[in-house]
Amino acid sequence: MHQLLDRARTQRDESAIAALHVLVRDYPKFHRSLYSRALNHAAVFADAGLAEPLLAALGDTRYNCQAWAAMGCAAMDIRAAVPQLVTLLDHPQWIVRAESVTALGLLGDASVVPALRPLLGDEADWMRQRAADALARIGGDAAMEALWHEFEHRRFPRIGYLASTLALFAPEVVPRLLAAADSPDPDQRYWAAVALGSTGDDRVKPTLERLMAADRGVTVFDGEVRVAAKKALRTLRRIRAAITERESV
Repeated sequence: MHQLLDRARTQRDESAIAALHVLVRDYPKFHRSLYSRALNHAAVFADAGLAEPLLAALGDTRYNCQAWAAMGCAAMDIRAAVPQLVTLLDHPQWIVRAESVTALGLLGDASVVPALRPLLGDEADWMRQRAADALARIGGDAAMEALWHEFEHRRFPRIGYLASTLALFAPEVVPRLLAAADSPDPDQRYWAAVALGSTGDDRVKPTLERLMAADRGVTVFDGEVRVAAKKALRTLRRIRAAITERESV
């Protein structure tokens, strides 16, 4: 399997790619370990013609490789998988839930935002982060509103994943984050500072400099707003430097 994947990846070897396609098409004939190893690298041999067997594997509880089928559907842009992936968000196996969320984000179907939104309140930190990443990938007003609502009505002390994903909605989200930087809640100011630095928007610099110089607020986990602002300014400078370098090429 490793040799097939290597030949497909480095040489675009047609016989290796064909063998990998056979594995996906006739998956019940192969051991699950081979199937899962291949689908971990589905992008290497992606082919839209594999949609039917991937959709079959996605619903095949007996074969029990639904997580890897989800990876394949995402890598091969199989939009028909979206309804099945949504049903798998309640699957008893954590890896199936995790890969279904990731696949939905990669497929980018805005209709699934209402299904992903409740996962921002999941008791598992990794699931909240994965859901936030998926919503950011999907983009659009509904996804941003879901993330912003969780940011405003914070249910967990550490929400760096929300700050990072909201920053991806710049420039639209910048005015909201600037307003949050004036909140009476030091936790909200802290995370607003983190997000502002990651936007790469030069307009946020004065606000971050003010927070760094004068804000003595402390969060529920003993984080200092001024320290967050200082780090955010460093992040902002790195992003601006990278933008300048790209534009000069």
